[in-house]
Amino acid sequence: MTIQRNDWSLQRKGIIDQERHRERVKEAIRQNLGSIVSNEAIILSDGKRTVRVPMRALDEYKFRFDYRKQKHVGQGDGKTRVGDVIGREGQPGQGTGSGQAGQQAGAEYYEAEVNIDEIATLIFEDLQLPFLQEKAQKAVQSKKTQFNEIRRTGVIANLDKRRMIMENIRRNARAGQGARFGNIKKDDLRFKTWEEVMRYESNAVVIAMIDVSGSMGEFKKYVARSFYFWMVRFLRTKYDNVDIVFISHHTEAREVTEEQFFTQGESGGTVVSSAYQLALDTIKLRYPPADWNIYPFHFSDGDNYYSDNDEAVRLAEELIATCNLFGYGEIGEEASASYRRPSGALLSIFNDRLKDKGHFCGVRIDDKEDVYPALKQFFGRRGIETPA
Repeated sequence: MTIQRNDWSLQRKGIIDQERHRERVKEAIRQNLGSIVSNEAIILSDGKRTVRVPMRALDEYKFRFDYRKQKHVGQGDGKTRVGDVIGREGQPGQGTGSGQAGQQAGAEYYEAEVNIDEIATLIFEDLQLPFLQEKAQKAVQSKKTQFNEIRRTGVIANLDKRRMIMENIRRNARAGQGARFGNIKKDDLRFKTWEEVMRYESNAVVIAMIDVSGSMGEFKKYVARSFYFWMVRFLRTKYDNVDIVFISHHTEAREVTEEQFFTQGESGGTVVSSAYQLALDTIKLRYPPADWNIYPFHFSDGDNYYSDNDEAVRLAEELIATCNLFGYGEIGEEASASYRRPSGALLSIFNDRLKDKGHFCGVRIDDKEDVYPALKQFFGRRGIETPA
């Protein structure tokens, strides 16, 4: 007698390999999130780009023959235990150490093309608006259409074929023609209908402020725009009812469009209090704190006009008392710069005088790859509050 067992996993090997490939791509993305977030090819793009992520080869582990001219035997000495290392190969891509070209093969890396939306999902999976409160809510239409009724009339695109066939079979059976499908009539047609499902979300507004003074060079300007690019994408991906106000400032502040916010050049001096005052005026006119969750964020190099520091701190305290969270990001000099201004400036003043304020968060960015940690620090999970 012969017993045979089919290995059905072999039938699914293509699916298993595809799933494994997707997991490896996700793992490679998670390991490179810092550099991906700061990728210059993504910032200011149309949002439909694909990104190349470097990753090692996806081959399964298996024994391979070593083609190098060496003598080999396949047995051990009988004294080894599980986990013992019985030999080591030279590191791939290692040179000779004498300045000459290496003779060994390098590690195999490939570039996987990943849609920016897939990357955004991994970046935003742990982010949320902090200290969100239940305030006045606005009706938001659901993104998914919900079919909840069947009717005899409707548009042909919503024809329910299964129900139409069942009705036709029933009619033929009642007419004595047997339970069969055929001779479709108008009475057999059934159409799916839907209704607009409305859900309610708390009102929230994010006020994005950026320093465009003359001291904001290319590196600083790029870092600020990089942070705001991902912030705007995060808000529009996760929330349907969040307003965004864009404010740029040098010695004077003004509200600008989103396009102007991301393309405006730098010039003039710096008076930070002008941006904070405009933010407070905007809140007073359009976003009463009793009805709105309010999140002002400001990015600057901290090089503020000295006599304005006290006023900036006073207005920052007023923002903190009014808003759910006030975030300030200070951008340092690029790592390759010949001169790097020491950490301090406005951030050190804020840290000294606002440290007891619970809803203030300040970060320092000295490298492009610090943008992703800044996102996590501003939008990390701090919990959801309910009004007293």
